[in-house]
Amino acid sequence: MSSLFRRRSGFLTWFEKLKGMFHSQNASHALEEELLSLQKDRMREVHLGAHTLRSHGFQVARTHMHDWIILLVLGGIEIVLYVTHPFYRYVGRDMMTDLKYPLKDNTVPVWAVPLIAVLLPVLIFLFVYYRRRDVYDLHHGVLGLLYSILISAVLTDAIKNAVGRPRPDFYWRCFPDGKDVYDHLGNVVCHGVASVIKEGHKSFPSGHASWAFAGLGFLSLYLSGKIKVFDRKGHVAKLCIVILPILVACLVAISRVDDYWHHWQDVFAGGILGLAVATFCYLQFFPSPYSDDGWGPYEYFRMLEERGTEPTITVNSLNVQAMEVQVVQQQNERNNHGSIGLSEAHDHSLDEMESGRR
Repeated sequence: MSSLFRRRSGFLTWFEKLKGMFHSQNASHALEEELLSLQKDRMREVHLGAHTLRSHGFQVARTHMHDWIILLVLGGIEIVLYVTHPFYRYVGRDMMTDLKYPLKDNTVPVWAVPLIAVLLPVLIFLFVYYRRRDVYDLHHGVLGLLYSILISAVLTDAIKNAVGRPRPDFYWRCFPDGKDVYDHLGNVVCHGVASVIKEGHKSFPSGHASWAFAGLGFLSLYLSGKIKVFDRKGHVAKLCIVILPILVACLVAISRVDDYWHHWQDVFAGGILGLAVATFCYLQFFPSPYSDDGWGPYEYFRMLEERGTEPTITVNSLNVQAMEVQVVQQQNERNNHGSIGLSEAHDHSLDEMESGRR
């Protein structure tokens, strides 16, 4: 009975050793992948600081000369659209019920929108450049941001002029004295200030909302890549930094409804438009924030590949793999020696049982 107990305990010990051997192999494989990932990041980030405005600024700007020219063209188109008269939609007496909100000043002035949507992100781009000295990141951040803003502005003003939707305060723009006049078709005959009436036909979509979400949405994507929000490590506190620009954009958009300059549909459409354009423009220059390379622009990694950094990484990774293979072999040898000892003890216990039976 005692020999049978020793046999069972010896088998269990041998099984635990065998299971530990497999666990050690899996752990070494996970350690190998982690070391390769860390080494790859370090090899890539070691080149940061070697590409500054002074050394590579002109070269990068010259490479994207056509992009800057098209950007200037977009700026000219935006100016033309802004001064163009919108479509004067038919506004009847029965439609005035929803257009008699008071005429108020802007909580967020027009001049403040570029400061929030453009200057604030650029200042953050400059801060990142000061820390990392990567001219590719600075150039692509600024260029992508300006494209996001101007494309959103062109689309917004083009739709504004085509739709010509009256603002919620249109009645007081059209009839500042409160005396409404209509023609024989029932359409309004405005006698207010021409520029105020013109602005009253530009409700859909909201320019404040599209600009805010285009600029601050781009900044949010930029920050999510830089601080590696989606690195699958569970640091949910990083989301607070990424959500903050979106919150500011939401507050700017909500102020337009509170001031009775826009209907809620105008603000919603402007926000979606700006955020969609920001996403497309960001992905033109930077990998997705979900990517392991989301912290840098495409051109930076392309430059590393052209200079042969990737082969160096491969050689180093092979060295790491060789070291890990040696560790696994040593662990296997130890486990094998342990299993041999267990098998000998197991055979000895069987011999004792046989001698007892005899």
